[in-house]
Formats: sequence, C-alpha cells, structure tokens
Amino acid sequence: MVSKNQIKLITSLQQKKYRFANQLFFAEGIKVIQELLKSNFELDHLYTTQRDFEEVLAAKKSIIDDTDLKKISALTTPNSCLALFKIPAEKIIKGSGLILALDSIRDPGNLGTILRLCDWFGINQLICSKDAVDIYNPKVIQATMGSIARVNVNYIDLISFIEQTKLPVFGTFMDGKNIYKSNLPHEGIIIMGNEANGISPELEKMIQNKLTIPRFGNLQKTESLNVATATAIVLSEFRRG
Repeated sequence: MVSKNQIKLITSLQQKKYRFANQLFFAEGIKVIQELLKSNFELDHLYTTQRDFEEVLAAKKSIIDDTDLKKISALTTPNSCLALFKIPAEKIIKGSGLILALDSIRDPGNLGTILRLCDWFGINQLICSKDAVDIYNPKVIQATMGSIARVNVNYIDLISFIEQTKLPVFGTFMDGKNIYKSNLPHEGIIIMGNEANGISPELEKMIQNKLTIPRFGNLQKTESLNVATATAIVLSEFRRG
C-alpha cells in the first residue's frame, strides 16, 4: 500500500519546483526503469504491481496493487511500475566532438525524442538553454525510453558558451546552405531552435555556418519541420559526412 505522504510526494514531482526541492524524479515502465537501474542513476524507491526487479533490494521496493499505481502514475493508462530516482549533480560539459545545443525547446516529447536521437547517433553531450523544458519532466523521461542514462545533459547560458568555444558553430535556418551539399566536420556545435520561433536573434548573430534542409515538394507550402524530425536529418548528415 502507498501512504498518503508517498502519494503526495510522488504526484508533486510532476512539477519542476518540487522535483528540485526534493532532488527526485520518477520514471514509469519496465524498459525505462531497467535502463536507469543499469546506469549511474541512484534508485530511491521502486513501486511495482509485479514480483519483478529481483535485483532491487527489498528495502527499496514495494509491491502495490493497480489502484495504488493509478494514484501515483502520471499516465492515463499506468504501466506496471514506477520508480523514484535521485537527481544527480550536473557533470562537466564535454567540449569536444559533436555537441547538440537546444535553444528554448519547450515540448517534452520533442526533448525526449531528441535525447534518443543523441543516443542513436553517438552524441554524448546535449546542452540546453536555461528556459528549455526540464529533462526530468515525466513526459521527457518517458519519451527518452532510457536514453537519458547515456547522454550528458547540461542547462547553461548558450550565448556565453558559444562566445567562448573554439568549435565551429552550425545552426538550421530557412535561408541556409543546403545541408546535403555541405562538407560537415566531425567536431562542432549544432544549434536547433525553438518550435515556434527558431533560433533566437542573439544566437543567430554568433552562428558562422547556416544550414537548411531543402524542401522537395512541388508546392513548397510546408513552413517548417518538427524540430525533432529536423534534428534527426541534421545528425544523420553530420555522421554521414
């Protein structure tokens, strides 16, 4: 059984201020939880309706029923398990190789998908502007499908970071150079912009290399690509090049 205090704590973690006040976040689903258990994330407590996760100490595991799981779950249709993990301290930014930077990304699903793309394409460092959606948002955690365990994420002042870097800086724009005809390096910073407004004017001034994904449709009516879709294409081209 889950106590009222436990329910209050877990449901409060849907809000960023309570996640950081308690230094906890939660994940749902067997795959995501298993990935986090195999990583450096520290388990606080696991709640499950099944007699699974034998590797978890009994003191850190509670067997609950479906009714209790519904009370603590953020999902419309709860999975069979939910786990609380401690929020780790941010690691030092890895300033080499390919780095992906997100400027004011607000949609949790987009951020989670982009994190999975980083994992797929071997991008070990993701940096986000301070106003971007929180990586420990439950919807982000679900969308990462466990990739959060393998990508280093930092929230920083992007302008200050770009000012100090010696790496080439790339950004996506409607009037940029055709990415399919560009010679792309193995090291650099790739900036992807906000879903509605793109890359901010302040950052745009600092970008030496403007790229575009050309439209091939006959009518040329589509205004833009979803940022996660665009990120997939851009990362694929950088790795192919």
